[in-house]
Order: sequence, then structure tokens, then C-alpha cells
Amino acid sequence: MGPQTNEDVDVKNENKNKGSCCGGSEVPHPSQESKENVKEELAEVKEIKKEEIDYKSKYFYIAAEMDNMRKRFDREREGIVKYGTDKLLSALVPVLDNFDRTIEAVANDEDVKVKNLRKGIEMIRQQFVQVLEDNGLKSVSSIGKKFDPNFHEALTQEESDAHEEGTILREYEKAYVLNGRLLRAAKVVIAKKK
Repeated sequence: MGPQTNEDVDVKNENKNKGSCCGGSEVPHPSQESKENVKEELAEVKEIKKEEIDYKSKYFYIAAEMDNMRKRFDREREGIVKYGTDKLLSALVPVLDNFDRTIEAVANDEDVKVKNLRKGIEMIRQQFVQVLEDNGLKSVSSIGKKFDPNFHEALTQEESDAHEEGTILREYEKAYVLNGRLLRAAKVVIAKKK
């Protein structure tokens, strides 16, 4: 073969372009192998999309679970702060009862020293009550109220014409609530009809 001329090169390029151009008579047909490759790639894309949906679903589930855990933790922490002192305060309530009994025992004594001692005990009691109240403890008076088994423990019943049946006549121990929740029920005597 001899040297190529410009015409020969143009003819070769023209023949190459005929098959690849849209207007050419030869349109390449995809082979069976390339069809299978496309199907495999589409299957891979579908699998990846499915995994993406699964991961998103897991993400939202975990995010919701973490939010629930955070809320539960906050409620528990609030409960600990609010009611964490209940054992200590339960142990201090009988001490307060003893202050009251002591004051009541010496209430009618006319001795000056005993009166001064009673006044000192009353001041200490008041300071003690203030500390308990600052920590959420409140006493609940029951005398004259209707008996409520949620707040009262009936020790005995006494006949009474002056009071309606179920009315509390006396209390041996006061009821105490800690931040609205019953810490100790009152021990009471209730009226009954003759």
C-alpha cells in the first residue's frame, strides 16, 4: 500500500462516522451481555435504595428511642430531686412529733424555768418545721374533716351526737405530704353515731 492521501483519510473518517451518527444507516444493537449488565446495575441500584430506606428507618427509630430515653431520664431525675429526700424526711417526722408532745406535756406548767424551756423548744421546733417545709414537707391537719382512707388511718371510733359520722375527732399523729405526695397518713379517732 502506498502513501495515504487526504482523500483516503476523509473517506475512512466518513465511513467511521456513518455508523456512529444518528442519521447513519448502521445503529448499533446492544448485545445480550450489555443488557444483562444494565439489569444487574438496576438491581444493584434497587438494592442500594432499599438499604437507604432501611437505614433511614433505623435512624428515625433510634432518634425517637433516644428522645424517649432523654424524656424518661428527665422524669427520673425530676423524681429524684423532688422525692429523693423522702427517707430522711420520714425519719425526721417522728422527731417533730416528739417536739409537739414535749410542748404539750409542759404547756400548763407554771414554773418560770419550765415556761422558758418550753419557749426555747417552740422556737427550735419552728426552725425545724421551716427547714422541713423548705424541703417540700407539709403537715395536713385532719381534725373536723371527713375520714379519707387515702390520708387517714383510723385507730378507733367514738360515739358522738355533736359530730357527723366519719368526722375526725382527734389525731394522734398528723399526716404529712412531700411535694403533694403522702409521706405519712394521720392516725385518727373518728366519730360514729350512738
